[in-house]
Amino acid sequence: MSQPLPSLSRKPRLELVWVNKENRPRLEPRILIEVHERSYCREDGDDRLIFGDNLLALRALEHEFTGKVKCCFIDPPYNTGSAFAHYDDGLEHSIWLSLMRDRLEIIRRLLSPDGSLWVSIDDNEAHYLKVLCDEVFGRRNFVANVVWQKRTSPDARLGLGGAHDHILVFAKDASKLSFNRLAVSPDKSKSYRNPDGDSRGPWTSTDFTAQGWRPNQMYRIVSPAGAAFDPPPGRCWANVEAMFRSLLADNRIWFGVDGTARPRIKNFLSEREGVAAWSWWDNSEVGHNQEAKKESIALFGPENVFTTPKPERLAKRVLDIATSPGDLVLDSFAGSGTTGAVAHKMGRRWIMVERGDHCHSHVLPRLRKVVDGSDGGGVTAATGWQGGGGFRYFRLAPSLLERDAHGREILSRSYDQRMLIEALCKLEGFTYAPSETVYWQHGHSTERDFIFVMPRVLLFEELVHLSEDVGADRSLLVMCLAFRCESSAFPNLTIRKIPSHFAARCEWGRDDYDLPPGVANS
Repeated sequence: MSQPLPSLSRKPRLELVWVNKENRPRLEPRILIEVHERSYCREDGDDRLIFGDNLLALRALEHEFTGKVKCCFIDPPYNTGSAFAHYDDGLEHSIWLSLMRDRLEIIRRLLSPDGSLWVSIDDNEAHYLKVLCDEVFGRRNFVANVVWQKRTSPDARLGLGGAHDHILVFAKDASKLSFNRLAVSPDKSKSYRNPDGDSRGPWTSTDFTAQGWRPNQMYRIVSPAGAAFDPPPGRCWANVEAMFRSLLADNRIWFGVDGTARPRIKNFLSEREGVAAWSWWDNSEVGHNQEAKKESIALFGPENVFTTPKPERLAKRVLDIATSPGDLVLDSFAGSGTTGAVAHKMGRRWIMVERGDHCHSHVLPRLRKVVDGSDGGGVTAATGWQGGGGFRYFRLAPSLLERDAHGREILSRSYDQRMLIEALCKLEGFTYAPSETVYWQHGHSTERDFIFVMPRVLLFEELVHLSEDVGADRSLLVMCLAFRCESSAFPNLTIRKIPSHFAARCEWGRDDYDLPPGVANS
């Protein structure tokens, strides 16, 4: 008996498959604790440097910053073979894909509707990462694969030396994306001339024909010197005849020095709003590895140079295209702090995350120099930066739950009441906003829905008074260690025990998501 043919009405969904792909972390939404002695706020500002595991930090940012990041520019570990030295290539590759997937999913949620992701990567994982990003962002939101010429000469050790890295660009929603045009570079502006002494200044000319055959664009043109031109075979003029006459009267048509050349249209440098970026970035325009290393030496000294820096001009190109002054920029793999330093100089707001020791040895001193105006390198001159602003330094709070001597999960003893209230607000999806006048308003989810945290046993009489204070037109989530009544006794109160109410919700006590559970760093 013949089998029916499969339906062709729906295309099969192509999917990248790897070992343990289905395993996803249950992330605890940690709170962030400001370390004031490390913050550097000469003026008002809320730029943030976060020290800690970047996956937990991204999760910590979600409640406040979902939909607010205009550009995320990251330079993740390239998985070149040294990142996971104890594992064979297959497992190593799978681990890397899982690590990236978990982070990309949160980054996508953090991006604004018109935001974009830019990921620097080399050939080792670029093509797998492209497919992974297709899954997370959707293929329709792929924008470009920028090729950055990172070297100035071939690698002599190889027969075919690598000269470039990739920067994969994805939109949160391509239908809402609008990139900025780039200023005309000094090299490109040299191609503008003014052979006819036009008062509007230098110009270049472009072809005045278009592909195809359109009846109203097939007229004959006669130059001032009397030379007659018809459109070339297979082409037509670029505009209808009335528009051509208007351009001619405005001295925007060029027939060559002697007036006998085929017509071209004049494009004035003074009228250009910029040029559209393309996907080939020459190192003469955006820098290269050697330039980045020199910048690092100037900032940190030859004995403390960062091993894999990116040139400031590269970050500036990304931010020139993807952002405007005041927009929020995120880099969750801060490295030596290039993205934040450049964003600061360009008047963008920024958040960076770094868990390595170089957060303190490189990023902090670098950002202080930017704020002070004592960093004269990189794009300082190009941006006209002279110092100002500031930044705040945060660390991830410890896990909310810890185990006691009997292995039971209990509230962490490092949490005071303020920290506990903030943590439970974040865990339950409330905005942390303690009222100065209403004792039971510790946070809110709407104008009528509040949360109250009391880390002790609440008696029935206390709950009666609390219900009366809340009133019939408002609702309150009460979080306490225990309570002496039925949980449904009060229609305007939802009463929950801590920590039993949320103990199974997250992975508690885990501070390192660079490797899967049970795998130690080498």
